[in-house]
Amino acid sequence: MSHPAILAARTEPFGAWVMLTDHTLVAVDQARARTLGLDGGPQWLSHHTAPTFALEAHVATTSRCPARCTSCYQDASPEGTHVPREALSHTLRALAQAQVFTVAFGGGEPLTRDDLASLALEARALGLVPVLTTSGLGFRDEHIEILRAFAQVNVSHDGVSGGYEQVRGFDAAATAERTITELVRHGIPVGVNIVLTQRTFASLEATVRRVCALGVREVQLLRYKPQGRAASLDYFTQRLTPAQITALWPTLQRLSTDPTLPVSVRIDCAMTPFLVEHVHDPAPLAQWGIFGCEAGRHLTAVDRQGQLAPCSFVPNEPDESSTSAPFATQWTQRKSLTQFRNLAESPPEPCAQCALHTVCRGGCKVVSGFIDHALGPDPECPRVRAHRGSP
Repeated sequence: MSHPAILAARTEPFGAWVMLTDHTLVAVDQARARTLGLDGGPQWLSHHTAPTFALEAHVATTSRCPARCTSCYQDASPEGTHVPREALSHTLRALAQAQVFTVAFGGGEPLTRDDLASLALEARALGLVPVLTTSGLGFRDEHIEILRAFAQVNVSHDGVSGGYEQVRGFDAAATAERTITELVRHGIPVGVNIVLTQRTFASLEATVRRVCALGVREVQLLRYKPQGRAASLDYFTQRLTPAQITALWPTLQRLSTDPTLPVSVRIDCAMTPFLVEHVHDPAPLAQWGIFGCEAGRHLTAVDRQGQLAPCSFVPNEPDESSTSAPFATQWTQRKSLTQFRNLAESPPEPCAQCALHTVCRGGCKVVSGFIDHALGPDPECPRVRAHRGSP
């Protein structure tokens, strides 16, 4: 049986990150890295544990989108503008120089651009793995050949039985399903993003079965986050209830082990703190590929101004320093990045004593910033709620 070959590698103080040709990312220690012909030099003498740069970068390509989703974290609109092509080329070259592995193109709606194929091909030529997220709005038959350039296309489908409309304010589930069907029919790898709310969680299994029947290979469950147009009091009626949070881990286990669902089910990093009631050892989470907040560590975002941010849900402050500095300088000097990184590495209670902290890293700072008006432990984590005496 043949095994995937190495596509790319990057040394780190612990050893190296290795990306295989099937896009699996593997961490290896120094001894194993040496057998692969890698040499970390002075870096392997360092005791520093933070990554030298992100492994994955989310790149905003436009603020234009034909929809006005009520939950849009980027506040995109039909009147939005595209990031200039030359600016995106500069970003791609900078990410390649920083040895990023994966670049995820987002928006707005990326399909509103007419240069997606050349962006993906440029990324590949630089050694980056390009992926794309789309709503499918505006999808046309001619997009098929364009989207072949991407390693995977993720389509947003927030639920059957009215779930899509409840999240976005209008119903375009049929549009998403047509896009999925056409991509699968033409052999393009497709994943589906599902935003979890009180309504969509209730119909989650039905939604997974529906998209699985359409031929998707991966389902990514995303936490509803209070950013952009979603940063309103309506957030408190949309977020998962404590009972649903408790039910998340058993639901994941059931969906992931059901032989009638031949699809990989993943959660985004913001939902890791929801698992503390059931999982008390971080090792199984790592085996399942579940990691917590990696914003400003293994994950970064490049906003529409070409500046680094911890993640795509965190807008840059207007007074940030180093706005035009090289990415390597921004990585170490931008306040937003260092704040996220420091909080993940030196958390306050109750995170400091939590066995899952090495994976969870304090939960979602977007949520804590909205609810507590400060970066800190995720206020919706069951352990944090108990620590605060919250219901």
